[in-house]
Amino acid sequence: MALTRQKKEQVLAQYKEWIENSQAVVLVEYTGVKMADFDNIRAKLRETGGEFHVIKNTFARKVFEANGMAVPDGYLVKSTAVAFAFADAAATTKALTDATVKMDAIKLKGGFLGKQALSVAQVKALAELPPLPVVRAQLLGTLQAPASKLVRTIAEPARSLASVFRAYADQAQAAA
Repeated sequence: MALTRQKKEQVLAQYKEWIENSQAVVLVEYTGVKMADFDNIRAKLRETGGEFHVIKNTFARKVFEANGMAVPDGYLVKSTAVAFAFADAAATTKALTDATVKMDAIKLKGGFLGKQALSVAQVKALAELPPLPVVRAQLLGTLQAPASKLVRTIAEPARSLASVFRAYADQAQAAA
């Protein structure tokens, strides 16, 4: 069924909005994938705040170029599906790779982090990063470590002095 010009413009506007709101975009080839597998992938990506959609290559090229993203050769050939990471790029990419690990029909083509093109290896490296809450916890722990060390250092002389007083008190009690 052919799309009318108005419907095409609506679809392009939707894709443009999704790309503008995405932290990362991952492109995959999906030749021979069953609908049940697509539904599984979509469900996993929604859990991480992402979306997964089949997109026409001509639409994708127009939208990427409209957003100032240079599309490398080979990204928009054959069948193309796009994963949009709205909330957490690492978690969405990891969910996509985990959901498709046993599917030989799905092959990573590459992606974008912001407007920067990513190769397949870079997309896989992004998927191996810890999710955003874990990174925040690690950063918080790193920031708090010097403060807690400083507090222990400042409190140590008083603690040592208290130990000396306690030792004298214990000694005086034992002598009495």
